[in-house]
Amino acid sequence: MRDFHIFTDSCSDLPIEYVKEKNLEFARLTCTYNGQTYYDDFGQDLSHKKFFDDLRNGATPLTSQPSVDEFYRKFKTIVTSGKDILYICVSTGLSGTENSATIAKGMIEEENPEAKVYIVNVLTASLGQGICVIKALEMKEQGKSIDEIANYFESTKQKLNTFMTVDDLNHLKRGGRLSSAAAIIGIILHIKPMLRIDHNGKVGVLGKARGRKASINKLAELVIDRIENPEDQILGICHGDCIEEALKLKEIILEKVKVKDVMINYTGPAVGTHGGPGNLAVFFMGKERSNI
Repeated sequence: MRDFHIFTDSCSDLPIEYVKEKNLEFARLTCTYNGQTYYDDFGQDLSHKKFFDDLRNGATPLTSQPSVDEFYRKFKTIVTSGKDILYICVSTGLSGTENSATIAKGMIEEENPEAKVYIVNVLTASLGQGICVIKALEMKEQGKSIDEIANYFESTKQKLNTFMTVDDLNHLKRGGRLSSAAAIIGIILHIKPMLRIDHNGKVGVLGKARGRKASINKLAELVIDRIENPEDQILGICHGDCIEEALKLKEIILEKVKVKDVMINYTGPAVGTHGGPGNLAVFFMGKERSNI
């Protein structure tokens, strides 16, 4: 059986320290604003702090998926070393990244018939995707085969829950996630939308909360109500430069449930462009997505 490499993209929003520790290969999305194009590469080319400060100062970024060439070059390096590839990919409901990867996969497998590139769309993004990468690496270290890991995620990804709230509705409006009228009314009434990633991997409106404190409490309630086997899993929390609120969310959750670990990190530019400063999201394994 050929060895294999776990691969991902920068939408996974993992801490750069973890990426380096695991020697994790990834494809980079890009973010362009104020006449400058940056790589979304876990805060190396563009610091998360600078990105969110720029958004607060009026920057209007555009994001782009990785090119076919980026995937081809990185896939080629891995298969040339004699390894297959398991790519944990951002949701096709949120990004066209898988399209580029699929074209590169076809090129690689045609040139290298002995090599296999598995693409697993986990139907989420940010640290939801990131905790899947962590799980995949753990399973590989436990001796699981590439097929066993791919099959695991295909059979369990609908249990991966993703819930979010945002502080500024204008970013959702600009990204086409919310109508102008709804955004204006929400801003006037201080309404914070509660969002989720649905079973198709797309952003959906779950409800609303009156004020920031209520929205954070609602996120915690969703975790407490829906999480399953918490002691066996990592809970992911991502934030748009609002670490104090991320820590508060963690505190509220841990008062009711005990998890194996909690990973907190910034939302990167590719995802943060739509969530804006103050976005807050939580990711965990629990009840089926359609069961809400």
